[in-house]
Amino acid sequence: MGTLKKLAEEGFETDAVEASMNTIEFSLRENNTGSFPRGLSLMLQSISKWIYDMDPFEPLKYEKPLMALKARIAEEGSKAVFSPLIEKFILNNPHRVTIEMQVIIIKASRDEAAEREILEKVKASMTEEELAGLARATQELRLKQETPDPPEALRSVPSLSLLDIPKEPVHIPTEAGDINGVKVLKHDLFTNDVLYAEIVFNMRSLKQELLPLVPLFCQSLLEMGTKDLTFVQLNQLIGRKTGGISVYPFTSSVQGSEDPCSHIIARGKAMAGRVEDLFNLRTGRNLTVYAYVPFDVFHLLVPVNCILQEVQFTDQQRFKQFVSQSKAGMENRLRGSGHRIAATRMDAKLNVTGWISEQMGGVSYLEFLQALEERVDQDWDGVSSSLEEIRTSFKSFVEAAAWNARLSPGNEAIVIPTQVNYVGKAANIYDTGYQLNGSAYVISKYISNTWLWDRVRVSGGAYGGFCDLDTHSGVFSFLSYRDPNLLKTLDVYDGTGAFLHQLEMDEDTLSKAIIGTIGDVDSYQLPDAKGYSSLLRYLLGITEEERQKRREEILSTSLKDFKEFGEVIEAVKDKGVTVAVASPDDVDAANKERDLRINFLLWLFKTIILYRWIRRD
Repeated sequence: MGTLKKLAEEGFETDAVEASMNTIEFSLRENNTGSFPRGLSLMLQSISKWIYDMDPFEPLKYEKPLMALKARIAEEGSKAVFSPLIEKFILNNPHRVTIEMQVIIIKASRDEAAEREILEKVKASMTEEELAGLARATQELRLKQETPDPPEALRSVPSLSLLDIPKEPVHIPTEAGDINGVKVLKHDLFTNDVLYAEIVFNMRSLKQELLPLVPLFCQSLLEMGTKDLTFVQLNQLIGRKTGGISVYPFTSSVQGSEDPCSHIIARGKAMAGRVEDLFNLRTGRNLTVYAYVPFDVFHLLVPVNCILQEVQFTDQQRFKQFVSQSKAGMENRLRGSGHRIAATRMDAKLNVTGWISEQMGGVSYLEFLQALEERVDQDWDGVSSSLEEIRTSFKSFVEAAAWNARLSPGNEAIVIPTQVNYVGKAANIYDTGYQLNGSAYVISKYISNTWLWDRVRVSGGAYGGFCDLDTHSGVFSFLSYRDPNLLKTLDVYDGTGAFLHQLEMDEDTLSKAIIGTIGDVDSYQLPDAKGYSSLLRYLLGITEEERQKRREEILSTSLKDFKEFGEVIEAVKDKGVTVAVASPDDVDAANKERDLRINFLLWLFKTIILYRWIRRD
């Protein structure tokens, strides 16, 4: 409250107000709804007034209110505008509550014991006839859950036909050029006078041991400030002059190649009149500039005075905050997004690209952050020097470093305090000799929507069950989300091949599966997403001819393709690796049931133990 009182008395800084106003105005004018259709977004905004018999267009008319606010700030000053609001709605508002949360370590076990006691009392009060009726009702429910909907019911749902589907993929116009030795790709798309651009730096010259530091390096570029600006001033400058800048690593396998595609990508956007401001903030060598812009501003892509060159890695305490925040985020990710941790861990056992991703966002990254938190205090000069070394490697590419590492094979369970599990199993089907066919997109989606939905989610009780084929690496993976089971889910995964062998479907069901897949391939995209998708295809060497071929294969998918893929997917059953983020009780029970050997590794993070289990042949 003290900070709010100070703001009410002194007002906001002029630069902060200008940055906030520009950010809000840019957001309103751009109207970027991501993958959500703009039309639906506008409709939902209108409904907030419409349902109360008010003007449905009022929520969409931002121009006059925005100009009026700007004029008032210019005339009266920001303090006169905002200070009374802070006092009225926050400082002098009696309708507020303070909440204090405390950790109770034994709460989960205590609640489970109480629930178990209640259930035992209920069961003890039931007669034999009532117990038999409950068992019979449970069996009837399970049978209903596992019985597919009849064809006549499915046919009653309105749907497209294959004749409605375009035979060619969406084409994005691309023009390649060269400016001062920098490769430039341009898309002439309507962007409502907004410039979207990516600058791509090759990461392959970076030493292997520096890879885990890359995410923090990217964060530091925008949040540690330059030699002339504090991090607050830098962010205000970005807010005043642009629609936002982000920097992050990108890594992917490339089909047919052992070498990964690894880059750092700086993304930015600005109104056409602010293009020079955007590129004044970023530059460097060893890069590709990729832009999708109005044609008349293409000549403005001249990089000077960039963030990359001027950021100072000198603020030890701020960097330590980054490390602590990242560590806390990874610990939360283990509990809330364990399926992603499991997927990353499996990939790290199967290919180099997966190993790189795991170093920058998996269990290994968490272990790195735990050690780095201490190293920042003990050897800050060394940490700062490593950050500088990363920057130098991007500015002057010499040769690709030798990245040839994988995690050791074998099944793993990452044990955390949880009441639900995240169960994964994966294998590289390209290693079996499988050649990619577009039908695999249809088949994997169908498996997720039928077999895994029915067995893992509906019958098994998990929040989600799905599979995925990484067409670049060949890794086919099964995953479950918030799953009460472990071994039962693995049994479902192993039964997928048999499911495909025995599968029968009519033409209507097959057509819907194909159309659903095309819906993913042709997902709704705004101009920025179109350009970014095209950039990734360029980096990964995916040609328009290949896109056309895959589309034709998707549209011609047959039942025969499903049954043949059943043979391919047996590789996951026979040769797959398993990684589960699970509770200790479920892991112990799984090891006892399968008679597996356990090797314990106690983590520095005291509430987590990593078990490794190996199936005994």
